[in-house]
Amino acid sequence: MLNIGILGTGTWGTALLRLLANKGHAVTAWSALPQEVEALSATRRHPKLPGMTIPDSVIFTADVAAACRGRDMLVFAVPSPYVRSTARAAAPFAAKDQLIVDVAKGMEAETLMTLTEVIGEEMAKAGKAPRLVALSGPTHAEEVSLDLPTTIVSASPDAQAAARAQDAFMTDRLRVYTNADIRGVEVAGALKNVIALAAGIAGGLGYGDNARAAIITRGIAEMARLGAAMGCSKETFSGLTGLGDLVVTCTSMHSRNNRCGMLIGQGKAPDEAVREVGMVVEGLNALPAALELGKKYGVELPIIEGVHQIVDLGASPRAVVAQLMRRDPKPENWM
Repeated sequence: MLNIGILGTGTWGTALLRLLANKGHAVTAWSALPQEVEALSATRRHPKLPGMTIPDSVIFTADVAAACRGRDMLVFAVPSPYVRSTARAAAPFAAKDQLIVDVAKGMEAETLMTLTEVIGEEMAKAGKAPRLVALSGPTHAEEVSLDLPTTIVSASPDAQAAARAQDAFMTDRLRVYTNADIRGVEVAGALKNVIALAAGIAGGLGYGDNARAAIITRGIAEMARLGAAMGCSKETFSGLTGLGDLVVTCTSMHSRNNRCGMLIGQGKAPDEAVREVGMVVEGLNALPAALELGKKYGVELPIIEGVHQIVDLGASPRAVVAQLMRRDPKPENWM
């Protein structure tokens, strides 16, 4: 059994800390918000995960050093905009060759780095050489917190690190696969949230299953084209962290991105939609990086560009849909 520090106590971090503690690992969880630490310690419940009880063995702290020192594994579960600052704060207290598992999905807009790359860079500044893993897949926290059957991927070019994370998280309710293509897994995890915004917008406009299926299949084509241009494995995008995660994010009301898009399609401004969702909408955070990557690698991303026109430029969603439908004819499998 491992001694694990979890950085971040949102819904996903909390669902995972419960799973890890129930498996017998010693878990200490950090939040930057002292009031959140107090509430979770006292109630042993998360307000957005009804029906789930946090094991008494889990220790909550607002002291990042206490969460990081002497841990076999650190789990980064903070939203993507806070990954760099959290890594910078944690770096002095991490082991030199710390096993670090990132479970957030996104990319840094300013640098176009994946989240494990961001963590690795901040750790290197502190003289650390961490063993980095990305844990990603079709995994709504609401279902994992209730022990509903789920599959996920432990991705790392370091086969031993991927296997160690696989063993740490795997239960009879969470099946974990390994994948060496960490960049592909992280790119897929970031881009699928933008495509899910598009699916939600279509739903908010009153479009049906045909439109959703088109967005999912053409969306995965965009993701795979960009991934291939970036040197990622094509197979990654047809697997759990690509197609699998895209399907669940585009079809479930557990999905913040799908819900946010639906509200935008119904006429609400993006800021208003985010407030109504009440949690971080990672697709909006990933959108700038997705656009820049498309430009950098010369890859056409019509659905992602359409989301940009609606969210950032205030274009009419119906006009953007009409624009997409009128694009020049092409064979389905063009690259």
